This record gives sequence, C-alpha cells and structure tokens, in this order.
Amino acid sequence: MSIFIFYKESYAIITSMNYKRMLERYIFPNILAMVGTSCYILADTFFISMAKGANGITALNLVLPIYGLIYAIGSMIGIGAATRYTLTKAQGGKDADAFFSNALFWDLILSVIFIGVGYFYAEEILRALGADDTILALGEPYLKIIIFFTPFFLMNYAFTAFTRNDGAPKLAMAATLISGLFNIVFDYVLMFPCQLGMAGAALATAISPIISIIICLFFHFLTKKNTIVFARRLPSFRRLLSSCSLGVAPFVGEISSGITTLIFNYLLLALGGNLAVAAYGVLANIALVATGIFNGVSQGLQPAVSALHGLQDAKVEKELYGHARRIAVAIAVLVVAVVLVFAPGLTDIFNSEGSEALRDMAVPALRIYFVGFLLAAVNIVKAGFYSATGQARASAVIAISRGIVAITLMAVLLSRFLGITGVWLAFPAAELVTWLISPGVKKQSFTIR
Repeated sequence: MSIFIFYKESYAIITSMNYKRMLERYIFPNILAMVGTSCYILADTFFISMAKGANGITALNLVLPIYGLIYAIGSMIGIGAATRYTLTKAQGGKDADAFFSNALFWDLILSVIFIGVGYFYAEEILRALGADDTILALGEPYLKIIIFFTPFFLMNYAFTAFTRNDGAPKLAMAATLISGLFNIVFDYVLMFPCQLGMAGAALATAISPIISIIICLFFHFLTKKNTIVFARRLPSFRRLLSSCSLGVAPFVGEISSGITTLIFNYLLLALGGNLAVAAYGVLANIALVATGIFNGVSQGLQPAVSALHGLQDAKVEKELYGHARRIAVAIAVLVVAVVLVFAPGLTDIFNSEGSEALRDMAVPALRIYFVGFLLAAVNIVKAGFYSATGQARASAVIAISRGIVAITLMAVLLSRFLGITGVWLAFPAAELVTWLISPGVKKQSFTIR
C-alpha cells in the first residue's frame, strides 16, 4: 500500500509509520532519478570529447544555458503543479486534478515559443553566447535538434512528478533511469557507428524524455493504480501561477547551472579563451551530477512533507526536514572527498586528447568549486522544504540567492581580483552568502536552523 496519504481519515496510518522510512522511500529513488537525468549531459560530454575534443566540449557548454532553461521551466511547471496537486488533495480540494492537465497545456504553449525563437535563430543565439565560426559549426545542429524536441523535455517533468506524487516513486525513478540509459547507448550508436557527430548526440538526448513519458503513461497513468484524472478544461493562467510559485526552488535548481555556465563562459572566454571554457565544461558536467543528487533529496522530501502539511502536523514535518538535511550533508561530505582525491582521474575521463593544459586548469578548478557543495546541500534542501510546505516566498529567496544573485555577484567580483581562480571560488562564496542570510528568511511554520 502506498504511504502517500491524502485523506484525513488515513492520518493514523501515516503517524504510526517510521517517518525515516517514509522519507527514504521517496528520497533515494528520486536521487537516482535526478542522477539519471544528469547523465543525459554527462554522456554527451564524454562522447563529444571523444569525437570532437576540446572544441566539442566548448560548443556543448555554450548550448547548456539554453538546455538548462528548458529543463528549469519544465521543472517549475511540472514539480510545482504536482506539489500544488498534493497540497490541494490533502486539504480536500475539489479541483486538484486540474493541475495536471493545466501543466501539460502550458508546456505545449511554451514549447511553441521555444521552437519559434530557438530553431530559427540558433546561429544568432550561439554567437550571442560567445561562439566563433569553429564552435558555431559544431553547436548549431545540436541546438536546433534540442529545441525541436522542447515539448517532450517540458512534459516529462509533469509526468514523472505526478507519477512520483501518486504513490509510484520507484516507477518515476525507473522511467528516468531507463531513458538515461537509452541516451547513453544511443549517444555512442548515433555518433560513431552512424557517424552523425554532435547531431547524433542531440538526437539521443532529445528522444530520451519520450521514453520516460511512455513508461509513466503505460505503467501508471493507464493502469488502475492511477488516481489522477485528466481534467478537460481550458488552460488557466491562475493555476499556472499557483503552480509556479511552488516550483521556484526546482526551477532555480535547474536553471542555476545554466546561469552559472552563461556567466562563467563570458568571464572565462575573456580570461583564458576556449581552453578555460573547456575546463569549465569538464567541471560543469561533473557538477551537474552532484547538483542532481541534492535536488533529488529536496524533491524526494516534497511528497511526504506536502501530505503532512495538508494534515497540519508540524512536528513530523520538522523531523522529516532534519532527517533529509542529515542525508544531504552526509552525501555532500562523500562527494567532496571523492572529488578532492580523484580530480585528476575525473578530468582525464573528458580529456580524450590528453591535453596537459586542460588538465592543469581543470583539476584545481574541480577541487575549489566542489567545496561549495558542503553548504549547497543544506541550502537546496531548505529551499525544497519551504516549497513543499507552501512557503513560496521563503523558498524563492533562498533559491534565487544561491542560484542567480549571489553566484553572479561573486563571479564578477572575485574574477576581477583573483582572475580565473576567482571564477572557481564564486560557487563556494555564493553558497556561503546564502547560508548566512537564510536564518533571516521569514518562517511561516516552525523555526529551522
């Protein structure tokens, strides 16, 4: 029986359960799912580095902000709608099912805008992001294919988030992992045996969310286990805003890597040219996996906490938050230790040309940058908790600080005084600033430290 309880008459069941087991049932599958999502880009980077070397990594890194924006919007709408659905259902609301169909409608509407702008102005976008003629030749086919498949990237978040919140976190995890495995296998098949180059990598990535959607559709939504009804209503902008207000934390969690990449690319191109951007490409793709892990903890916290919040049990909410934070910190210590020790080996995975210059730049960058995850783990989980309990403003302040404002200010400021090293230090500094200001964020339930 699912532990995901919506109705007040079932409250005795949820309070009699071990809350740690309840939380872990959602967190660990979600971590694996988020890591699986990160593997889309990681696999691209590995195979592109083999096929196209440092220039291929640079081209991919210039496309990442666009890719990140698509994923961020998809997560904001999909996860935000699933969270609002859970809270509304737990409180006995009658229009809870409308949030699923509304999310899909708006995903399609926004896809038209993405395709219209991104596909037909791909060259102008890449040049604005810093691409020269060499990088443009590699990056334009990749970007056009990714943009064309925008509807599936966006809708995949809604399907997996609602599947998870409807009591099937393992299926949501399986859908994401299987689609990630598809991406990795077909990256190789399309790039090398089929000799499609970067266009092949883009096709493998673009088809992957379709695999995930099909799995969720046939193994959950079209089965008797499904409790979500597709409401045939016109798109509601009010419901979209209501959903997005609770999707700010996952939005920033996804887009922060894109914004960081965009800003870092500009700074690094000026400070060290294409080689510096390639070094950051190595770092950024490894960091995507780490970020995915902590977003997995944060998003895995959401279904259980949202259900409990609807049932007004602040005590157990606090216990769940504390346990999730301890899990995140333990993982952060392990991740940072691995990177500090194995930074040379991690760099060599993406350094197919054996460039000593790239290695000399990327290894210290990894070690400096990854220290920031010790505090990022705490900040990400805290923002996710506020989102899960309907505290949109508090969640947004923390998420926007660490993912947009602080990282931008620190990158510009520190690079001016410390050069390239200052760019690597910007991430730890931004997380420290966010951690210091977070106790001052207004709390709407209980005090957390």
